[in-house]
Order: sequence, then C-alpha cells, then structure tokens
Amino acid sequence: MISKPDDAVFMQKAIQLAEIAYEKGEVPVGAVLVCDGKIISKAHNQTEMLNDATAHAEMLAITSGCAHFNSKYLKDCTLYISLEPCPMCAAALYWTQIKTIFWGANDEKRGLTKFEPSLLHPSTTVHTGLCAIESELLLKRFFQEKRK
Repeated sequence: MISKPDDAVFMQKAIQLAEIAYEKGEVPVGAVLVCDGKIISKAHNQTEMLNDATAHAEMLAITSGCAHFNSKYLKDCTLYISLEPCPMCAAALYWTQIKTIFWGANDEKRGLTKFEPSLLHPSTTVHTGLCAIESELLLKRFFQEKRK
C-alpha cells in the first residue's frame, strides 16, 4: 500500500469517528470523505440510533457528500473507512464512481472482497490496511463486550 502522510491523518479521523460510534453502542465504524485535501463529509455507524439497517458510516458519508456537491458522483473524492465496506456500501460506492478508497481493518465475514467480480467501479482504486491494527482492536473490544 502506498499512502501519503495526509492519508494517515484522514484515517485517524475515521477511527475517531468509530470511537464515537463505540461510545454510543454502535458497531465502531467511521468514514471520512475527502476531496482536494478537505473533509467534505464524515460519519459513524448509526444503525441503532436511527433504527435503520442502512445507516452505515459509508452510506451516511456518501449521502452527505453527494448533497455537498449536488451530484450523485464522487469521482474526485477519497473515502477513508475504518472497516472494509460491506456489499451494500460497496454497491453505493460503485454508483458514485468514487476515485479512491482506503480502509483499515478487513471484514473477514462480510467484506466486499468476498465477492467476485469486484463490487466496486472499475475506475476505483483501493488501498487496504491503513491503521488496521487500531481499527481491529476497537472492533474486537466492542464485540468482546457485547458477548459478556
């Protein structure tokens, strides 16, 4: 994976959002949408709070980002996500034709990489594993506490 220093900064912001989700009893996932080096939108999972199975961090960040640009496309944007997107989020990202995605932890059970062919748009570039350990530890702690 090749990343610039700013990539780690934006991923750290996504992890901070995941920590907010954790504190609210949500699966700890955060997402930050960036264009031209500026944060356009950011979100954390809110499925419990909104009683909405589609209120994943990525979906909320996409919706806000599209509203910001008044466009259904995010062709010049980068999305930083603390966890590999699920198929629902990947499909939404496909339709936005997002330029680049970085994610931290892999989702071994429900991640988009479990599917062939890719669920992402062919023009989307993916970088995995950025700040993965931090993301993984937060997720493990969350699910261990839920199992108690």
